[in-house]
Amino acid sequence: QVQLVESGGGLVQAGGSLSLSCAASGSIARIGVMTWYRQAPGKQRELVAGITNGGRPTYADSVKGRFTISRDNAKNMVFLQMNRLKPDDTGVYYCKMLVPGTEYWGQGTQVTVSS
Repeated sequence: QVQLVESGGGLVQAGGSLSLSCAASGSIARIGVMTWYRQAPGKQRELVAGITNGGRPTYADSVKGRFTISRDNAKNMVFLQMNRLKPDDTGVYYCKMLVPGTEYWGQGTQVTVSS
């Protein structure tokens, strides 16, 4: 059974940094796009960043220039380096991995940015 486990969330002051990780365990192969989403209280889940299996990243406009997504294909992991954090970045961050025919989600990790 495949599980995605996020780590690295926490509480940080505005302007600070956090680094998130997401690791896939279990029998998983041919992972395509890996993606980070977030959901703030009372808001819909939104796309933060994604990266193809070839390493091409895309970002939401709100995080461009501040966040960096990367992946380790050998370890089935995806990372999100978050710099110059803002209170609006607060939310639960989820990773998602696409494989042929299905997708997997992590359980989420809380990121709180205080002003």
